Amino acid sequence: MTITVTADQVKELRERTGAGMMDCRKALVATQGDLDAAIEKLRMEGQAKAVKKAGRTAADGTIAVAVGADALAMVEMNCETDFVAKGDAFQGFAAAAAKAALEHRPATLEQLAAAQAGAQTLEEIRKTMIAKIGENITLRRFQVVKSAGGPLAHYIHAGSRIGVIVALARGDMELGRDIAMHIAAQRPQYLKPEDVPAVVQDAERKVIDAQVAAEQEQQKAAAEEAGKPYKPKPADIVAKMVDGKLRKFLGEITLLGQGFVKDPDQSVEKVLAARGGAVAQFARFEVGEGIEKSGGDFASEVAAVIGPKH
Repeated sequence: MTITVTADQVKELRERTGAGMMDCRKALVATQGDLDAAIEKLRMEGQAKAVKKAGRTAADGTIAVAVGADALAMVEMNCETDFVAKGDAFQGFAAAAAKAALEHRPATLEQLAAAQAGAQTLEEIRKTMIAKIGENITLRRFQVVKSAGGPLAHYIHAGSRIGVIVALARGDMELGRDIAMHIAAQRPQYLKPEDVPAVVQDAERKVIDAQVAAEQEQQKAAAEEAGKPYKPKPADIVAKMVDGKLRKFLGEITLLGQGFVKDPDQSVEKVLAARGGAVAQFARFEVGEGIEKSGGDFASEVAAVIGPKH
């Protein structure tokens, strides 16, 4: 028995699911015009497509921030191409995820994915978008930064590819924004030297020890080649050299130790002191940071899907 599917049925199904028009028509035909069954079919097909695409690298995307009275929430949402990343649907999904993170304050990504964003969970929306757009989409990470008594500032840079949120313990919003812009540009990994894990410091010290030893060997070789006597530096002097290099390293990777981007001669710590400010916490996300991108050629992938020309 042939089922006649009307344009109104297709329109309603499309509005309720966001699926493509042809997918909606096929689902209605397959379910004998049963709207609820068609919705379930599209949902299941969307899940299957999401599983199929899950292994593909999603290293593009966007950063979104949601602003609340007592906290800021930031998320990184990834997709496969810049074209999709700039689309309104993808940007809207990222904004919804940030809003959900701010509202629900989840402890894990799994909890955030299960959070409601309107009539659906974020995970349900993600799978529907994968089916509709045809790219892998991942909610990679999020962070909620609560107020520390001072202003909460944020900064989005480079087409929403870098996001920073800052909680000041003291200071004003202008200072908070200046610090956020500095963090976006200079990529500090920690707030202060005391926050740098011992394992990171020990690893860097080993590198510095090796560098100093190599420098000593080079100086010795140069002296011998010139026929001059060589006197190695005393152990206490070498230790001070190593300590100095380690302090420089810690200054480079900590916010307070870095030269302020607007005035490199002044450290961020000195700028904060001069302006009566103090940073309690910050977070910086950059799209695709740490993701190993596929070396494949997207145009070649499309050609492979289309098949050879006849």
